[in-house]
Amino acid sequence: MRKLSGQDAAFLYGETPNWHLHVSGLMIVDAANAPEGWTFERFREVLISRIPEVPQLRWRYVDVPFGIDRPSWVEDPDMNPDFHIRRIALPAPGGPKELGEVVGRLVSYKLDRSRPLWEAWCIEGLEGGRVAILQKMHHAIIDGASGAGLAEVLLDLEPTPRISATALRDEIIETRIPSQVELFLRGLASSAFRTPIRTAKFIRQSGFQLASAVPVLRGDQPVSLPLTAPRTVFNTDPTARREFASARVELARVKAVKDAFGVKLNDVVLAMCSTALRNYLLERDALPASTLIVSCPMSLRTEGNKDAVGNNLGSMFASLATDVADPAERLMRIHESTQSAKEMHKALAAHQIMSLTETTPPGLISLAARMYTSAGLASRTPPAATVVVSNVPGPPIPLYLAGGELKALYPMGPLLMGMSLNITALSIIDHLDFGLMACPDVVDELSSLARSIPEALEELEQAAEKMRAPAKKATQAKTKASPTKKAAPAKKAAPAKKAAPAKKAAQAKKAAPAKKAAKR
Repeated sequence: MRKLSGQDAAFLYGETPNWHLHVSGLMIVDAANAPEGWTFERFREVLISRIPEVPQLRWRYVDVPFGIDRPSWVEDPDMNPDFHIRRIALPAPGGPKELGEVVGRLVSYKLDRSRPLWEAWCIEGLEGGRVAILQKMHHAIIDGASGAGLAEVLLDLEPTPRISATALRDEIIETRIPSQVELFLRGLASSAFRTPIRTAKFIRQSGFQLASAVPVLRGDQPVSLPLTAPRTVFNTDPTARREFASARVELARVKAVKDAFGVKLNDVVLAMCSTALRNYLLERDALPASTLIVSCPMSLRTEGNKDAVGNNLGSMFASLATDVADPAERLMRIHESTQSAKEMHKALAAHQIMSLTETTPPGLISLAARMYTSAGLASRTPPAATVVVSNVPGPPIPLYLAGGELKALYPMGPLLMGMSLNITALSIIDHLDFGLMACPDVVDELSSLARSIPEALEELEQAAEKMRAPAKKATQAKTKASPTKKAAPAKKAAPAKKAAPAKKAAQAKKAAPAKKAAKR
């Protein structure tokens, strides 16, 4: 048995009928050009062969009665891969609209908690002979960093797939699961002993963090804080329904804007999202006077735990500068805000030992989530942020799944309390793929918001070109003025060097009286 961390348990117990805390990824595979052909049966065979290498795909969780202590993962001896690996076809013509509708339906229900918390859907019938693979995994067993490691195991570097020699049943180690009474007594003892110690450590840590944060708050640059975002149409609790949309831009273009303005790649991603959100709200006459605030998940992993299962996340809050009309100025304001946010994050992380979830029994987290929802507090309290935007580095090299080349990978994050929109970007070779997840009962026309993201990049490119134009003119002016090189004949005036003897004579004359005086 393996006990969940406080953060992982919070993702399990914070789930409600409308807050689905699974993360998803949509892979687009070029099945038509697979060297040896592409079939669902082959995909199934490859995926099953990799399950022995990914233990979290074999785990189910065992709850502690009344939620008095964190649950544990155990190997599921009855695991049936065919329950998790499924198949569905798109209606004609199999375009982005049909794909978005099917994906939206598939991510609109929670994972079955009596089994390992994942699903893999093979979606056939895409135009162009392509196939889509939708992966759903609970956030309790994966975050952005560990998800990248999982992709390395499931995907291949060559078209010919690697078939693991290890049988699935050989890897499943049956563990005796304690009775409910035994789990309750163990949990009671653990909570009684550890909770006071954890609470004391958390209080001490919070004091150090507060002291570290004060200098940053007093600095020259303003710091965006949680619970300071204005309320927007996005800040309503989601229903159970979900909708998916995507966007794609060339990574080189994003990097060119980054270099032109001297900012970070993530700043450009945030600026693109900011412009799209700003235009969306302007069209509906719903743009607040004050700026929107973004929450950016940040990995707290170190070299020592980069491959650990589960979550190790923090959040960075920054301004989206939506109160600024000029795209170039908006980008620079976002850059300043993210720099301040990073300083704040660094100050807090220096004393980070544990999160609040480590001190709170899971049962209380579940109770708080249900009360928050039933009381409708999302519409009565300030939102933690306007929207969640993540930027995850993806594979920089070609990868293959069951023989088909991976052409695109659209990530999808969960919708959180009071935030019915999530935008996640992931780089793949020479492109940046955006996955947008929203509740259609709150956010209408999600596809139009997705289309605005590439348009926002065009605005930034135009702003960069305008900024470069004066520099080009100055360079050209210098080039035109450079004919002064023709004045080189002035070097012929070098005969002036012959006047050097005159200088020596003059010096000699001046020195003469001194010599005479010396003779005297």
